Amino acid sequence: MQDLPPESDEPGSSSAAAADDAVVARMGAGRFAIPLTQVAEVGKIPAITRVPGVPAWVAGVANWRGRILPVLDLRTLLGADPAPIGPTARLVVLTADGNTVAAVVDGVEGMTAIGAEVAAVPTALPGVGGRLVRGQVPRDEGPLALLDVPAVMRLRESLPRARHSA
Repeated sequence: MQDLPPESDEPGSSSAAAADDAVVARMGAGRFAIPLTQVAEVGKIPAITRVPGVPAWVAGVANWRGRILPVLDLRTLLGADPAPIGPTARLVVLTADGNTVAAVVDGVEGMTAIGAEVAAVPTALPGVGGRLVRGQVPRDEGPLALLDVPAVMRLRESLPRARHSA
């Protein structure tokens, strides 16, 4: 695998990165490929402020380069046991459908090319987690689950709506 391209504010801005490249991230025991065209940047995790009344997979919000971003912790939805954020954890800033969110991952391993290798995956993930994976990519060291970033963005539809007081 190659090293990650330099951090950038533009998704997929590296001219060397092909449209089928993906960032390889660990969440729990699973390894996930995240399409590079939907990754704005990767960095160390800043302070996260918890938001009351939201599901556990919403870690909170963080100030990321002067912007307030929602931070998602999808690890338990994707089959990992609940665990504290470790020293190798990173924040992956995702963009799709005009939305931007950050996702906590346990580590970033580098990049890989996906190409036409994506195969259907019989998911054993219960509930919402099964809808966040759109296939798998075979690798010698074990398959990579392909994260469906637009499905991650649609998770907001399941959040409680704000209450309006009179």
